Amino acid sequence: MAGADRTRDPKLEELAEAIRQIRDRVRERHPDGSQPSELSPADLTPLVHARDAAQTKVASIGTVNPRRGGPLNALVQGAKRLIARALDWHVREQVEFNRATMAFCQATLDALDETNAALARAGTTLAELRSLTRGSVEEMGDIRGHWEQWRQGWEQKLATNEMQFLRSVADLQTAFQHRATLMEGNFRDLVRSQHDEFTVALDKATLEIQRRLWADLERIRGEYEALIHNELRLVRLRAMAAPLPGSAAPVTATPTTPAPGAAPPIDWLQFGERFRGSQEYVRAGQEFYRGHFAGCRRVLDLGCGRGEFLDLMKEAGIAARGVDLSEECVALCRARGLEVERADLFEYLDGLADGSLDGIFCAQVVEHLPPERIPGLIGLAHAKLERGGLLAIETPNPECLAIFATHFYLDPTHTRPLPPQLMLFYMEEAGFGRIEVHRRSPAVESMPALATLPEGFRDAFFGALDYAVLGRRLS
Repeated sequence: MAGADRTRDPKLEELAEAIRQIRDRVRERHPDGSQPSELSPADLTPLVHARDAAQTKVASIGTVNPRRGGPLNALVQGAKRLIARALDWHVREQVEFNRATMAFCQATLDALDETNAALARAGTTLAELRSLTRGSVEEMGDIRGHWEQWRQGWEQKLATNEMQFLRSVADLQTAFQHRATLMEGNFRDLVRSQHDEFTVALDKATLEIQRRLWADLERIRGEYEALIHNELRLVRLRAMAAPLPGSAAPVTATPTTPAPGAAPPIDWLQFGERFRGSQEYVRAGQEFYRGHFAGCRRVLDLGCGRGEFLDLMKEAGIAARGVDLSEECVALCRARGLEVERADLFEYLDGLADGSLDGIFCAQVVEHLPPERIPGLIGLAHAKLERGGLLAIETPNPECLAIFATHFYLDPTHTRPLPPQLMLFYMEEAGFGRIEVHRRSPAVESMPALATLPEGFRDAFFGALDYAVLGRRLS
């Protein structure tokens, strides 16, 4: 069975082929069948040198190459030693494998030394036998047979040693691979656990940074809002303080202490900007009145506010002036070159000559007045208009329930809404005719959710946010 294994082993076949070639060379040198005069032991010097070189390499594992002195070289040497100590756990198995391999090489050398010694003794014995049996061919044949037997035993022993060597190398390689696999798994588990801990810590740090960032952004936002508010207020005050055209003295707005029941002391320009809309938005809505006042020559805007209607009349080439009780609004309008007076509406109208106007505009004003004074205001307007003169009044529409949920009670100076039928009655009583009621600003435009209601119900209870009543003096 062992012979069959040898014949199938490529290395044994290679060794047998080398022995056959040696045998053929010996037969070529000694064709008469004579043996060499003496046995030459194998030269083990190259193998010894190779073993010494390998031992030197094994011994140098983990050492640091010597360098010349100096701080930089000392630092480099220290770093190398630190790296070598850090990798000691990784190369420990390889070092053990190298040492075991060197031990096996040493054992093989010892075995080859013994073989050489045996060859030397065999050569001595062969020489003695030659001297004793030189004349006897039969004895020489016996020696040759003995030599063949010894050679076969030596070959078998060499093959056995080689097989044992290969098995030992394979076992060591398997053990090293197993240990390396275990260490690789442990290293991966360690790296994974460290990675998880690092990820958790990084997530916590990221959340903390985000929290601080949002807190800083919120603080900066508050500071910027306060700064913008102050700057806008300053700009408005500067605009009100700008000198009027043709005047060297600036117009100033002096704050006054409100009387009991008066409007609260707030920034009404900012209030109008936020809750009524920008000047461009309000002016776009008042384009509706341009055609109705076409051809007028003397128009008065009661409660002109920021002067959007006056700007519209100025562009249309219609002479118009305004009156308002707010100093800030009056100063703002005058700064834009508009003709505006600061006065009470009733006192100003009462001071005008009867029939001196052909148009009066009053938007978002009557809801601020005491209800009992509204008929008097309409009567005064009728007296100051010439025959055929136009009176236009715009006010929130109480028929739209949405007005109470959104707009009407935002203004603390609103008293009560006026239904369109009541306003129509007041104008008829004052002597106005050709009266038209226009419902404006559909609630569904500012409250899209109303579109889900049935159309008839929506038009009846959530129609227009405002309405306008237009009438002309009959006599």
